[in-house]
Amino acid sequence: MTLSFKTILLGTTLSAALAAPVAALAETRTLDGTVTYRERMALPPDAEITVQLVDVSLADAPATLLGETTLTPSHEVPVPYQITYDDADLTEGHSYAVQARITVEGQLIFINTSRHAVFGPEPDATDIVVERVAASPEAAAPSPAGRWLAEDIGGGGVIDNAQSVLELAADGTVTGSGGCNRMTGTAVIEGDALSFGPIASTRMGCVPALGNQETKFFAALAATRNWQIDELGKLILLDAEGKALMRLAPQ
Repeated sequence: MTLSFKTILLGTTLSAALAAPVAALAETRTLDGTVTYRERMALPPDAEITVQLVDVSLADAPATLLGETTLTPSHEVPVPYQITYDDADLTEGHSYAVQARITVEGQLIFINTSRHAVFGPEPDATDIVVERVAASPEAAAPSPAGRWLAEDIGGGGVIDNAQSVLELAADGTVTGSGGCNRMTGTAVIEGDALSFGPIASTRMGCVPALGNQETKFFAALAATRNWQIDELGKLILLDAEGKALMRLAPQ
Protein backbone atom coordinates (compact mmCIF):
# COMPACT_ATOMS: atom_id res chain seq x y z
CA MET A 1 0.00 0.00 0.00
CA THR A 2 1.35 3.41 -0.99
CA LEU A 3 1.05 6.15 1.61
CA SER A 4 0.30 9.67 0.46
CA PHE A 5 2.30 12.66 1.56
CA LYS A 6 -0.69 13.87 3.61
CA THR A 7 -0.88 10.52 5.41
CA ILE A 8 2.81 10.63 6.27
CA LEU A 9 2.54 14.23 7.44
CA LEU A 10 -0.47 13.40 9.61
CA GLY A 11 1.34 10.45 11.15
CA THR A 12 4.39 12.57 11.90
CA THR A 13 2.28 15.28 13.51
CA LEU A 14 0.39 12.71 15.60
CA SER A 15 3.63 11.12 16.76
CA ALA A 16 4.98 14.50 17.82
CA ALA A 17 1.77 15.27 19.71
CA LEU A 18 1.94 11.94 21.53
CA ALA A 19 5.59 12.49 22.42
CA ALA A 20 5.02 15.99 23.78
CA PRO A 21 3.56 14.91 27.15
CA VAL A 22 6.52 12.55 27.71
CA ALA A 23 8.98 15.38 27.15
CA ALA A 24 6.99 17.56 29.50
CA LEU A 25 7.64 15.11 32.33
CA ALA A 26 11.25 16.32 32.46
CA GLU A 27 11.05 19.63 34.28
CA THR A 28 12.69 21.76 36.92
CA ARG A 29 11.56 20.93 40.44
CA THR A 30 12.40 22.09 43.94
CA LEU A 31 13.28 20.29 47.16
CA ASP A 32 12.54 22.01 50.47
CA GLY A 33 13.96 21.40 53.93
CA THR A 34 15.81 22.92 56.88
CA VAL A 35 19.31 22.97 58.33
CA THR A 36 19.79 22.96 62.10
CA TYR A 37 22.25 22.03 64.85
CA ARG A 38 21.90 21.13 68.53
CA GLU A 39 24.31 23.68 70.02
CA ARG A 40 22.73 26.74 71.62
CA MET A 41 24.76 29.38 69.78
CA ALA A 42 24.24 32.01 67.14
CA LEU A 43 26.12 31.87 63.86
CA PRO A 44 28.56 34.67 63.00
CA PRO A 45 27.09 37.23 60.59
CA ASP A 46 29.40 36.09 57.78
CA ALA A 47 28.43 32.41 58.06
CA GLU A 48 27.30 30.60 54.91
CA ILE A 49 25.15 27.47 54.70
CA THR A 50 25.63 25.30 51.61
CA VAL A 51 23.15 22.52 50.86
CA GLN A 52 23.62 20.04 48.02
CA LEU A 53 21.51 17.39 46.33
CA VAL A 54 23.80 14.54 45.28
CA ASP A 55 23.73 11.11 43.67
CA VAL A 56 25.44 8.79 46.18
CA SER A 57 24.90 5.52 44.31
CA LEU A 58 28.61 4.72 43.91
CA ALA A 59 30.31 4.15 47.26
CA ASP A 60 33.80 4.19 45.75
CA ALA A 61 33.38 7.36 43.69
CA PRO A 62 32.69 11.04 44.42
CA ALA A 63 29.03 11.97 44.71
CA THR A 64 27.48 13.55 41.60
CA LEU A 65 26.09 17.04 42.24
CA LEU A 66 22.53 17.58 40.99
CA GLY A 67 21.66 20.85 42.72
CA GLU A 68 23.10 23.32 45.22
CA THR A 69 22.12 26.41 47.16
CA THR A 70 24.13 28.71 49.43
CA LEU A 71 22.41 30.76 52.12
CA THR A 72 23.43 33.58 54.42
CA PRO A 73 21.23 32.98 57.49
CA SER A 74 19.52 36.02 58.96
CA HIS A 75 18.11 34.25 62.03
CA GLU A 76 18.74 31.29 64.29
CA VAL A 77 18.31 27.72 63.14
CA PRO A 78 16.43 25.93 61.77
CA VAL A 79 17.19 27.70 58.48
CA PRO A 80 14.91 26.80 55.56
CA TYR A 81 16.42 26.03 52.17
CA GLN A 82 15.20 25.20 48.69
CA ILE A 83 17.21 23.36 46.02
CA THR A 84 16.28 23.50 42.34
CA TYR A 85 17.01 20.40 40.26
CA ASP A 86 16.06 18.87 36.91
CA ASP A 87 14.19 15.60 37.36
CA ALA A 88 15.60 14.45 34.01
CA ASP A 89 18.90 13.99 35.89
CA LEU A 90 17.36 11.35 38.18
CA THR A 91 18.01 7.72 37.29
CA GLU A 92 15.79 4.85 38.40
CA GLY A 93 17.53 2.62 40.91
CA HIS A 94 20.04 5.28 42.02
CA SER A 95 20.40 6.59 45.58
CA TYR A 96 20.12 10.29 46.37
CA ALA A 97 20.77 12.41 49.45
CA VAL A 98 21.01 15.98 50.64
CA GLN A 99 24.04 17.22 52.56
CA ALA A 100 24.88 20.48 54.28
CA ARG A 101 27.83 22.37 55.70
CA ILE A 102 28.29 25.71 57.43
CA THR A 103 31.44 27.73 56.84
CA VAL A 104 32.85 31.07 57.97
CA GLU A 105 35.39 32.66 55.63
CA GLY A 106 36.05 29.24 54.14
CA GLN A 107 36.53 27.51 57.49
CA LEU A 108 34.26 24.55 58.08
CA ILE A 109 32.44 24.72 61.43
CA PHE A 110 29.43 22.39 60.91
CA ILE A 111 28.76 19.43 58.61
CA ASN A 112 26.25 16.57 58.50
CA THR A 113 27.72 13.19 59.47
CA SER A 114 24.73 11.00 58.68
CA ARG A 115 22.96 10.33 55.38
CA HIS A 116 19.75 12.22 54.61
CA ALA A 117 18.19 10.15 51.84
CA VAL A 118 15.65 11.50 49.36
CA PHE A 119 13.64 10.07 46.45
CA GLY A 120 13.66 6.61 48.04
CA PRO A 121 11.00 4.35 49.55
CA GLU A 122 11.03 6.29 52.84
CA PRO A 123 9.89 9.92 53.30
CA ASP A 124 12.50 12.46 52.15
CA ALA A 125 14.89 13.30 55.01
CA THR A 126 15.31 16.93 54.03
CA ASP A 127 15.60 18.33 57.58
CA ILE A 128 19.38 18.15 58.01
CA VAL A 129 21.13 18.15 61.39
CA VAL A 130 24.77 19.23 61.15
CA GLU A 131 27.48 18.45 63.70
CA ARG A 132 29.97 20.92 65.08
CA VAL A 133 33.55 20.66 63.78
CA ALA A 134 35.06 23.68 65.54
CA ALA A 135 33.67 25.80 68.35
CA SER A 136 34.05 29.02 66.36
CA PRO A 137 36.37 30.68 63.85
CA GLU A 138 38.25 32.16 66.81
CA ALA A 139 38.62 28.79 68.56
CA ALA A 140 41.96 27.63 69.87
CA ALA A 141 44.29 25.86 67.47
CA PRO A 142 43.48 22.18 66.93
CA SER A 143 45.26 19.70 69.15
CA PRO A 144 45.82 15.94 69.05
CA ALA A 145 44.99 15.81 72.77
CA GLY A 146 41.74 14.00 73.53
CA ARG A 147 40.10 10.61 73.31
CA TRP A 148 40.16 9.13 69.80
CA LEU A 149 38.70 5.97 68.25
CA ALA A 150 40.58 4.34 65.35
CA GLU A 151 38.51 4.23 62.14
CA ASP A 152 41.24 3.18 59.72
CA ILE A 153 44.71 1.72 60.22
CA GLY A 154 47.06 1.59 57.25
CA GLY A 155 44.22 1.99 54.79
CA GLY A 156 42.69 -1.32 55.83
CA GLY A 157 39.79 -0.21 58.02
CA VAL A 158 39.10 -1.74 61.42
CA ILE A 159 36.94 -4.47 62.93
CA ASP A 160 33.45 -3.10 63.53
CA ASN A 161 32.95 -4.46 67.04
CA ALA A 162 36.51 -3.73 68.26
CA GLN A 163 37.64 -0.43 69.74
CA SER A 164 41.25 0.65 69.39
CA VAL A 165 41.27 3.83 71.47
CA LEU A 166 43.97 6.45 71.93
CA GLU A 167 43.67 8.75 74.95
CA LEU A 168 46.27 11.49 74.66
CA ALA A 169 46.56 14.17 77.35
CA ALA A 170 47.93 17.65 76.67
CA ASP A 171 51.01 16.80 78.80
CA GLY A 172 51.75 13.77 76.60
CA THR A 173 50.34 11.07 78.88
CA VAL A 174 49.08 8.16 76.78
CA THR A 175 46.40 5.67 77.82
CA GLY A 176 43.77 3.69 75.97
CA SER A 177 43.38 0.27 74.41
CA GLY A 178 44.66 -1.50 71.35
CA GLY A 179 41.31 -3.22 71.12
CA CYS A 180 42.18 -6.11 73.39
CA ASN A 181 44.84 -4.90 75.83
CA ARG A 182 45.01 -1.69 77.84
CA MET A 183 48.03 0.53 77.20
CA THR A 184 50.04 3.28 78.89
CA GLY A 185 52.91 5.43 77.72
CA THR A 186 54.04 8.94 76.89
CA ALA A 187 54.19 11.12 73.80
CA VAL A 188 55.92 14.34 72.80
CA ILE A 189 53.75 17.01 71.16
CA GLU A 190 55.57 19.94 69.57
CA GLY A 191 53.43 21.94 67.16
CA ASP A 192 52.40 19.54 64.39
CA ALA A 193 55.12 17.08 65.41
CA LEU A 194 54.07 14.06 67.46
CA SER A 195 56.02 11.01 68.55
CA PHE A 196 55.18 8.22 70.95
CA GLY A 197 57.61 6.68 73.39
CA PRO A 198 57.54 2.98 74.29
CA ILE A 199 53.99 1.76 74.86
CA ALA A 200 53.38 -0.69 77.70
CA SER A 201 50.31 -2.91 77.55
CA THR A 202 48.64 -5.75 79.37
CA ARG A 203 49.14 -9.23 77.92
CA MET A 204 45.68 -10.70 77.57
CA GLY A 205 45.18 -13.32 74.90
CA CYS A 206 43.35 -11.99 71.83
CA VAL A 207 41.53 -13.70 68.98
CA PRO A 208 43.74 -13.59 65.85
CA ALA A 209 41.84 -10.90 63.97
CA LEU A 210 41.74 -8.61 67.01
CA GLY A 211 45.36 -9.31 67.85
CA ASN A 212 46.34 -8.41 64.26
CA GLN A 213 44.50 -5.09 64.49
CA GLU A 214 46.10 -4.33 67.84
CA THR A 215 49.57 -5.04 66.45
CA LYS A 216 48.95 -2.63 63.54
CA PHE A 217 47.57 -0.04 65.97
CA PHE A 218 50.70 -0.12 68.14
CA ALA A 219 52.95 -0.13 65.05
CA ALA A 220 51.19 2.97 63.70
CA LEU A 221 51.74 4.79 66.99
CA ALA A 222 55.43 3.85 66.96
CA ALA A 223 55.86 5.19 63.39
CA THR A 224 53.99 8.46 64.00
CA ARG A 225 55.97 11.68 63.55
CA ASN A 226 53.29 14.24 62.72
CA TRP A 227 49.55 14.80 63.06
CA GLN A 228 46.76 16.82 61.49
CA ILE A 229 43.02 17.37 61.97
CA ASP A 230 40.98 16.98 58.78
CA GLU A 231 37.87 18.97 57.79
CA LEU A 232 35.63 16.48 59.62
CA GLY A 233 37.52 16.98 62.88
CA LYS A 234 39.27 13.61 62.71
CA LEU A 235 42.85 13.01 63.82
CA ILE A 236 45.27 11.78 61.14
CA LEU A 237 48.59 10.31 62.30
CA LEU A 238 51.41 10.66 59.75
CA ASP A 239 54.82 9.07 59.37
CA ALA A 240 58.06 10.95 58.67
CA GLU A 241 57.27 11.15 54.93
CA GLY A 242 53.76 12.51 55.51
CA LYS A 243 51.98 9.23 54.75
CA ALA A 244 48.76 8.67 56.67
CA LEU A 245 49.14 5.82 59.16
CA MET A 246 45.84 5.98 61.01
CA ARG A 247 42.59 7.96 61.09
CA LEU A 248 40.80 8.40 64.42
CA ALA A 249 37.44 9.97 65.27
CA PRO A 250 36.85 11.98 68.45
CA GLN A 251 34.95 10.23 71.23
